[in-house]
Amino acid sequence: MARYTALIDGQAGAYGVVIPDLPGCTAMGKSIEEAIANAAEAMRDWADTIIDMGEAIPAPRPLEALRMDNDVMAHIREGATLASIPLVRETGRPAKANLSIDEGILRAIDAEAKRQNLTRSAYIELMAKRQIPLTA
Repeated sequence: MARYTALIDGQAGAYGVVIPDLPGCTAMGKSIEEAIANAAEAMRDWADTIIDMGEAIPAPRPLEALRMDNDVMAHIREGATLASIPLVRETGRPAKANLSIDEGILRAIDAEAKRQNLTRSAYIELMAKRQIPLTA
């Protein structure tokens, strides 16, 4: 899974995100967390569009290379902060996974999945979708 460096700027209630290695890929949010989550979704959509056009998704540059980029450094001088956001693309193909977790946690997962009328697998996938983009 590739992780891309994002530039985040703005103020409370209005944050913007730019992914320098994915030209034209931007997002916004009322909070930094929302902006990052929206950026993860924008990255997926951007990648799908690029693939549909028959082009390759550019590899993320190392942080050292981004620091040599004048545009990136200008954003940082203007107050932008950096975040690392993974590009997680859905394939539409299910995959089996054998997981070992605490029995009490598993019971809690099953109870919450049942409460939300989801299967265990659907609930775990939903939790992962909510958490992975927020990982820095």
